[in-house]
Amino acid sequence: MKGKTNPILFSLEEHPLANSLCRELNLIKGQYTKRLFPDGESYLKIDSTVTDTPCILLADLSRPNAKYLPLIFLLDTLRELGAKSIGLVTPYLPYMRQDRRFVEGEAVTSRLFARTLSQHIDWLVTVDPHLHRYYSLNEIYNVPTQVVQGAPALADWLQQKHDVLLVGPDTESEQWVSEISRYSGHPYVIGEKHRYGDFEVEVTLPDIALHKHRTAVIIDDVISSGETILKCVEALQKQNIKDIQCAAIHGLFADDSDIRLLQSGLQKLFTSNTLPHTSNVFDVTLLLIEPILSSLQIQELNK
Repeated sequence: MKGKTNPILFSLEEHPLANSLCRELNLIKGQYTKRLFPDGESYLKIDSTVTDTPCILLADLSRPNAKYLPLIFLLDTLRELGAKSIGLVTPYLPYMRQDRRFVEGEAVTSRLFARTLSQHIDWLVTVDPHLHRYYSLNEIYNVPTQVVQGAPALADWLQQKHDVLLVGPDTESEQWVSEISRYSGHPYVIGEKHRYGDFEVEVTLPDIALHKHRTAVIIDDVISSGETILKCVEALQKQNIKDIQCAAIHGLFADDSDIRLLQSGLQKLFTSNTLPHTSNVFDVTLLLIEPILSSLQIQELNK
């Protein structure tokens, strides 16, 4: 990357995207020291010189409650030490579930989280956030945001596989799965999902007898509890499909759901490297390059 000062990339924790982003964007890897005092409070010291330098923080914000204070301490310390600008690259963006007040008195945590986080950063780049009732992150974030679609990385990977049937677990996934199907060249079917609670889901599929010879690959954007995928596996097994796999962008795998999935009859599990996991097989690095570059350039123009 051209410029007077190469931006510095800090990682909140070790992440597989750190080295590839530094390599592709010619970023300097930021150094800092952190530890906990005996009473559990944080100690932080920035070891890199950041004065008048654009800084980027790479942070996987899954399970965010324990990460939030270290995140804010790092962001604000960079600001106090004179960072020229501070961008947040969070491959997984949390607190998108509660996007309305369903019951009187509930906190609309998506708005609260976005409003608070916006006070500490200049821009944000993320991958496939859960935009259910929001059309754009700009509805709740007060800084420029860019959303990267992980589907191209998944579709590129699927092009290498043969005799595949793509399976979308519900109608919400149809637009996404159909686009992946168009790119990868594989046929697809869409199921119907009925949710009766956080852990109670039913999935039904159309007749797929014509595709019995194919490997069924369930496609989803995020796997958390894994209940939807489990029910999709059951629906495929009822139609005597033997070879069942699953590919998702974000693998959260709450409560060891990855283990339960593989014990349920799912042969293989594949995810992107947005969240570090042994199932990571497709890389979103190249999809992040242009959004990060344009975010840096916009900040430079605004200074």
